Amino acid sequence: MKTAKFGGSSLASAAQIRKVCDIITADTSRRLIIVSAPGKRTAQDTKVTDLLIQAAEARLTHQDGEQEMGLVEARYVEIASGLGLEQDDVDPIIADLRHRLQADTADEGLFLDTMKAAGEANRARLTAAFLRHRGVDAHYVDPGEAGMILSDEPGNARVLTQSYGRLRGLRDRAGITIFPGFFGYTEAGRLVTFPRGGSDITGAILAAAVDAELYENFTDVDSVFAASPRLIDAPAPVDEITYREMRELSYAGFSVFHDEALEPVVRAGIPVAVKNTNNPAASGTRIVTTRQVGDTPVVGIAATAGFCTVYVSRYLMNREIGFGRRLLEIFEDEAIPFEHTPSGIDNLSIIVREDFFDHAAEERVLRRIRHELDADEVSVKRGLALVMVVGEGMSHTVGLAARATAAFRQAGVNLEMMNQGSSEVSMMFGVKDHDVDDAVCSLYTEFFPSDH
Repeated sequence: MKTAKFGGSSLASAAQIRKVCDIITADTSRRLIIVSAPGKRTAQDTKVTDLLIQAAEARLTHQDGEQEMGLVEARYVEIASGLGLEQDDVDPIIADLRHRLQADTADEGLFLDTMKAAGEANRARLTAAFLRHRGVDAHYVDPGEAGMILSDEPGNARVLTQSYGRLRGLRDRAGITIFPGFFGYTEAGRLVTFPRGGSDITGAILAAAVDAELYENFTDVDSVFAASPRLIDAPAPVDEITYREMRELSYAGFSVFHDEALEPVVRAGIPVAVKNTNNPAASGTRIVTTRQVGDTPVVGIAATAGFCTVYVSRYLMNREIGFGRRLLEIFEDEAIPFEHTPSGIDNLSIIVREDFFDHAAEERVLRRIRHELDADEVSVKRGLALVMVVGEGMSHTVGLAARATAAFRQAGVNLEMMNQGSSEVSMMFGVKDHDVDDAVCSLYTEFFPSDH
């Protein structure tokens, strides 16, 4: 049994859905299908989820949201018409959208999740209807009915362990199951969503729950690439990559997967295939537990901006037992997660995402560090981007750091920070936001020569 997930771009129009259904029916082992909400039809288009958020925000600001919801309804009507579906297939979708828009707004988080989930839920209903229209035994299954139980954290929910046993029953369903991604229900029966991009998480959870032989993730590219096509013209394709490598690259901004999405399949040891809906014959990229490392030690380069550094200096810090723990406790108390902690003998830097560290939080944290830890120096640097060089072969290759720093020097990129974990599967460099594109391009030129 294979589990296949189709992203928003794969489901943006009637023509795309026809392609998806051709792919589903081409392999009888594809019996559990996860779908996202309709994505953009063109670069200038708006995703259905974004329209739903706009409608929700209108309701929460004492407007009716009718204009925004009208655009959502029009998208589904257009798709249904293009698929040749009957009005009886459209009416329940319109009714569902109307019902959600008029839902109770007292709990803003829950209301927003209810609205956001409408994109996936109704896309799944429409996809199942079209497959039946083609004579295929296909059924929509609601996550609550199937047993997708999540933590009570609207917009940031996590799957609960008991879900896996309940979801395993999907193996025994006849025909093809169409399952909406992105949302589930709390133990109390309240609808909640994963973080944005959570349909990938749903797909991985289901693949692990049913012990799938393969988790296929269909998107709009032929494969994972060694660097962003936005920066590099025709970057090298990646035929095979390990879970560990993919996790590092996803964290640093690879858009193929949400950085939390792989955890369930990693734990279950289920291989993942990244494939192109518009070119299903392409070999794609396989994500596996282990792989043979060839002559190229680096498999990919990625970068993401939006970080800042909290620098703390205290003379003889290394002799003061518990200093690091007390410093991190301040961040814990303030509900600020940290990303990295590069250190010296008398100093320690805490890397945090700027989203969690506004100026009010900065003022509180710095005041506490000065008062509670008696630090000699405390400062904050904003506008930091992290660049990751990733590859299983790096641990066996001499001189990679020297090559990377030489590439930065040649590109005129100032290095703010460097960090490498003991696994040696990645090196991380900190650069200023405005230098990040030049940094990635310089590293790609160094590690992926033009003859690739």
